[in-house]
Amino acid sequence: MANAHKYVYLFSEGNGSMRELLGGKGANLAEMTNLGMPVPQGFTVTTEACTQYYNDGRQINDDIQAQIYEYLGKMEEICGKKFADPENPLLVSVRSGARASMPGMMDTILNLGLNDTVVEGLAKFTDNPRFAYDSYRRFIQMFSDVVMELTKKRFEEIIDEVKAEKGVTQDIDLDTDDMKRLVVLFKEFYKKEKGEDFPQDPKVQLMEAVKAVFRSWDNPRANVYRRMNEIPYDWGTAVNVQSMVFGNSGSNSGTGVAFTRNPATGEKALFGEYLINAQGEDVVAGVRTPSPISKLHEEMPEVYDQFAAIANRLEQHYKDMQDMEFTIENGKLYMLQTRNGKRTAAAALKVAVDLVDEGMIDEQTAVCRVEPKQLDSLLHPQFDPEALKKAAVIGKGLAASPGAACGRVVFTAEDAKEWHDRGEKVILVRLETSPEDIEGMQVAQGILTVRGGMTSHAAVVARGMGTCCVSGCGEIVVDYDAKQFTLGGNTYHEGDWISLNGSTGNIYGEAIPTVPADPGSGYFGRLMGWADKYRQLKVYTNADTPRDAAQGRAFGAQGIGLCRTEHMFFEGERIKAMREMIVSDNTEDRKKALAKILPYQQGDFEGIYEAMEGLPVVIRFLDPPLHEFLPTKEEDIAEIAQEMGLTVEKLHNVISSLHEFNPMMGHRGCRLAVSYPEIAEMQTTAVINAAINVQKKHPDWTMVPEIMIPLVGEVKELKFVKDVVVKTADALIAASGLDMKYEVGTMIEIPRAALTADEIAKEAQFFSFGTNDLTQMTFGFSRDDAGKFLNAYYEHKIYESDPFAHLDQNGVGRLVKMAAKLGREARPDIHLGICGEHGGDPTSVEFCHGAGLDYVSCSPYRVPIARLAAAQAAIKNPRK
Repeated sequence: MANAHKYVYLFSEGNGSMRELLGGKGANLAEMTNLGMPVPQGFTVTTEACTQYYNDGRQINDDIQAQIYEYLGKMEEICGKKFADPENPLLVSVRSGARASMPGMMDTILNLGLNDTVVEGLAKFTDNPRFAYDSYRRFIQMFSDVVMELTKKRFEEIIDEVKAEKGVTQDIDLDTDDMKRLVVLFKEFYKKEKGEDFPQDPKVQLMEAVKAVFRSWDNPRANVYRRMNEIPYDWGTAVNVQSMVFGNSGSNSGTGVAFTRNPATGEKALFGEYLINAQGEDVVAGVRTPSPISKLHEEMPEVYDQFAAIANRLEQHYKDMQDMEFTIENGKLYMLQTRNGKRTAAAALKVAVDLVDEGMIDEQTAVCRVEPKQLDSLLHPQFDPEALKKAAVIGKGLAASPGAACGRVVFTAEDAKEWHDRGEKVILVRLETSPEDIEGMQVAQGILTVRGGMTSHAAVVARGMGTCCVSGCGEIVVDYDAKQFTLGGNTYHEGDWISLNGSTGNIYGEAIPTVPADPGSGYFGRLMGWADKYRQLKVYTNADTPRDAAQGRAFGAQGIGLCRTEHMFFEGERIKAMREMIVSDNTEDRKKALAKILPYQQGDFEGIYEAMEGLPVVIRFLDPPLHEFLPTKEEDIAEIAQEMGLTVEKLHNVISSLHEFNPMMGHRGCRLAVSYPEIAEMQTTAVINAAINVQKKHPDWTMVPEIMIPLVGEVKELKFVKDVVVKTADALIAASGLDMKYEVGTMIEIPRAALTADEIAKEAQFFSFGTNDLTQMTFGFSRDDAGKFLNAYYEHKIYESDPFAHLDQNGVGRLVKMAAKLGREARPDIHLGICGEHGGDPTSVEFCHGAGLDYVSCSPYRVPIARLAAAQAAIKNPRK
């Protein structure tokens, strides 16, 4: 054994820094053991064993099995109990624990080691037969569900049938004989489903349970969660085998979950809940609704004081808010786990800032404590206060995850997804959510559950996603089959509108309008101030209207990195003029039509320049193919032909002449300006005149218009369009008598432009990476169609995440780095930015920081996210 690879560690052999090997839970159990806290002892099977299991074709090899049994022996010595021994039985829990916390993704098995003889021994040993048989029926239920994949629902139904026969409603009212009966009924159901008896050998039970944990790393829920949170597949999960302590051994026992600070508000006070005479999964699964932790102070003052002291010590030790699970067995406290607690964005900001004020952490650590993606929820809507006053509350649950949600009722995750794909806003109503509901929870405006507390699956997952959630509204009666629920004497059917307030727990039986959030100052302002102090990337916004520009500025944007001019062509009078230009068959007529558009375009630019008060504004020239401006429906074609004084046939001919097989690679971007230089001439006139007017109005601003030519793939093409721009701009500036500078640059969105960036940089004063198109062209699949087949790629682990959501660093990223390097070599003062959707994605922002870009540009609501992500990148990895 001496030279074999070590796959198993006792809790006393590990420590908190070994997360990669022991997983988060195992490392924290080891750390608490080292701190001398009351942790039920056990061992951890490492993440390497999980990888090995998959490499061996989903088998646990003999070497790993031998080590598990060897450590089981060591555990027996530590605990003074023996596995499978009816006289003094050792029972264990088996839990998963990956490096990153993945709530509810991997299921727990408690009371493992029980069988028909051990249960009798346990009953004698504890002098508590009801407890022994309750533990056994729970074990059969969990083992069947988690390891053998039998349906949970049938077990719940059997319990309900036994309760109904007895005329009771609570599990607590079932006595020893009822528990024994449940064991018999459960085993009968098991045998009927599996064709064999429930396994009686505890060693077989243990090995099957370890396999089940490894297997669950690859279940669909885990894969969806990992994709959402960018957790690599190859990390694997560890398995923790821990000796059982029993919260269900009588009224002097219990189990609970608590946070050192309030996870919804960040307030510094113990927050949590517990159940007397229950096991851990009762609290987390939200099957019974628990009491607040403060009540423990009255029920068991010594235990409460000991727990409060441990909680405080853990927070001081980890220097962060902790989420802890504990069990009380006959008046003695045990700690089952601790981890940095999941929290809402508002709580994350308050905790980070408070910890700085308390002297526990420094500003840089505080900036790295807040998940950039979480800020989203702070920038999200609240109810319109006037409408809220008039609305009647029909029920109240727990305020599990803040925000305001208004949508149509659906009852399953599948329906939620289907309705959402049709463009409907939905609210998912469930008895309780479980991890298989994750995809429905992702698309819902809000989540409403009948059961479960503040620490139930629904609450934890919703808080992590920034989705509004109201949980534990017990007055609701749900009928899944009829797709309806009743509350407050009314019945609501699938498709009816309801509204939820996740900050108060109120439920409304109507649609209430929402208003945008105001993150304001306070904790948000202080933390974002620190972020701005440490980041090295500038953050711009993408904005096409003065309103978007103002919104971006309010969120801290330092300029506009992309102003798309085509959006300005789609309004009333303008689209008419645009269509006139498209149907013209000579330059003269085209120029006439463009002259009508000019004043509108110039007015738009003036509005945007005013909103930005002299900050940089990058304006992209016309990008989409011309057919996008023409009608497609027959009746529209007839109407527009009449308006334009054309025959329907003539308009049809124009439309069909513009038809393209692959418009994404068709006649668009700078190719339009090469065919029709008068378009570039008109747009340049609008940009330069707008800048001149604003400069004259505000002499203290320095206006430097930046004109961006899209879709360039060859330097001569850029030079052709740039010559038109320069000729037009120089004449206008000379006539104005101002000494105004301007810049002409290009989008890098065609792979050839990245490959020849050194040549292009001779003509371009800046590059902006259009990573949406660059991703499409590099992968060779279109963003609109890829969704249809990418799921198969995720299933087969070909891609781990959507390349349109997270920049593909290996391929597209290599082109970006190469173009940046070539561009800088050819023109040392070139500015480099990115303006695709990726500009607001935290991992992509980190990449841009590393690639040496000057700025990222993203939609207004993502500006705070990018500011924070840029600061975290600079703190982790400062530039020279």
